[in-house]
Amino acid sequence: MKVKTKSKKVNKAWLNDHVNDTYVKLAAKDGYRARAAYKLKEIDESLHLLRPGQLVVDLGSTPGAWSQYVRRKLSPRTATGGGAAVGELNGTIIALDLLPMDPVEGVQFLQGDFREPEMLAQLQLAMDGRLADVVVSDMAPNLSGIESADAARISHLVELAVDFAQGYMKPEGALVAKVFHGSGYAELVKLFKERFRTVKPVKPKASRDKSSETFLVGIGMKPAHPPQIA
Repeated sequence: MKVKTKSKKVNKAWLNDHVNDTYVKLAAKDGYRARAAYKLKEIDESLHLLRPGQLVVDLGSTPGAWSQYVRRKLSPRTATGGGAAVGELNGTIIALDLLPMDPVEGVQFLQGDFREPEMLAQLQLAMDGRLADVVVSDMAPNLSGIESADAARISHLVELAVDFAQGYMKPEGALVAKVFHGSGYAELVKLFKERFRTVKPVKPKASRDKSSETFLVGIGMKPAHPPQIA
């Protein structure tokens, strides 16, 4: 009984924080599906990664907030007052996730595992012989609470994103990937520095203070690292 009571208190506290969260309110106002849109927005406004005319791939896209933000950036004539994906699209956005995602106007969504040959074939067809200008990855595993196991799962997804970028992104392109501070973080920074000419860790203000979440941005790939997706 004590465990259940504690759980209810924790859930109530989280719900209270969530409802009163500045970015949750902003997301509702601007038409974004999740507060996560402001994490990518802050990273992009700091580093100027997204521009009209680009091909952008969104890994782990569901529920679609990052795709919505990219959609806005690739629609230069869109009014600045809202987050809805409207206006003429100048560029290509391809989103992938294991989970379903409600449609975002102009975004091509592929549901499945990008490590599978069938999904990669669909992706290559959607890319139409082009390479991505930017790859963004908000992928995160279901956490077990066992630090060593969770660190391994997190590292694996980040490594997949890096390898994906190596195979499907322009040499001068940029990768944005979600990581977590803790066991394995130093190794992921090392991986980025091995693969990219410029590496920038970013902790957006929109990330919750209590979260160990941060983002690594790699810009400009180093040569001699063939893709390792399998």
